[in-house]
Amino acid sequence: MEITLKNLTKVFQSKKEEETVAVDNLDIKIPSGQLTGLLGPSGCGKSTTLYMISGLLRPTSGEIYFGEENVTPVPPEERGIGLVFQNYALYPHMTVRQNILFPLENVKMDREEALEKAQEIADLVGIGHLMNRKPKQLSGGQQQRVAIARALVKSPRVLLLDEPLSNLDARLRLQTREEIKRIQRETGITTIFVTHDQEEAMSISDEIVVMREGVTQQIGAPQVVYNKPNNLFVAKFLGTPPINIFDGRIENGRLMIGEANIMKFEGKDREVTIGIRPEGFKMVERSSFQADVEFVETIGRDTTLIIPHPNDESKTFRAIVDADYGVEPGDTVKFNVKPHKMHIFDKETGEVL
Repeated sequence: MEITLKNLTKVFQSKKEEETVAVDNLDIKIPSGQLTGLLGPSGCGKSTTLYMISGLLRPTSGEIYFGEENVTPVPPEERGIGLVFQNYALYPHMTVRQNILFPLENVKMDREEALEKAQEIADLVGIGHLMNRKPKQLSGGQQQRVAIARALVKSPRVLLLDEPLSNLDARLRLQTREEIKRIQRETGITTIFVTHDQEEAMSISDEIVVMREGVTQQIGAPQVVYNKPNNLFVAKFLGTPPINIFDGRIENGRLMIGEANIMKFEGKDREVTIGIRPEGFKMVERSSFQADVEFVETIGRDTTLIIPHPNDESKTFRAIVDADYGVEPGDTVKFNVKPHKMHIFDKETGEVL
């Protein structure tokens, strides 16, 4: 089921009649049968977008299509959506089986058919052996699976997940996001996943939509967006450790950071912002881009060098290099920069050059 958002806008009005534009003229297509992540910082409009797709929020303007059908005026219960909330919203007095059966009882499905369907979905999400337990007897990850099973049991056209992993610890979060991806692939259902965690979104999404202040910044496959950000915001938002940002300039066909000659670069002379991923540094014997190492972090095969920032000595930047180099604090290191790991941005607009 392809979802199309056409000029979708949501404006909230406070009691003081102040307007807040939560979603601003969103115009995107969400591919059928894929898992799409809506990603951005808190307050960027991603959950508001999800609730407009679900029908729980009415747009101020714009339209929402499921396939060819304009569902903008259609109430939530008639849209064919399954919605999983951040807090699971399970009924504590009901068993797992009763929680999963609840949506089917509302549509008056035959009892035997409903029980069979509930067991089938519970088995799919890995909780088929827990049907007689109540939510308080389950772990957070198991409760989340019950919520997903309850959303899937009606065979919805679209599955909507609002920050579904935020209440889980790190180990459970990793395990559950793998389960969500498996379930999505096995069902083939169009799924929209809202999160502020870029690692989470990039690990399971077929496509991500990066949002900021209600506006789409970039849409694409996670690795493409990471490798080719449209602007400085996207570059800074994606990546762990985050991208290193430097004040730079184009001067006589060269790209410069301070007095360091980074590489040849065609363009008019001007000030620019340079972003270099931590993995974008290559240690060499000769280079004008050099610095003294302040700290060294070694994790497995990689070593992270923490180095005073050339633009501001109170800050540092990070370079990930092979642990075989055996760098120690106080060593002077020299770098070349891998061109595909560096991005040049307009100083004023932040757009990529």
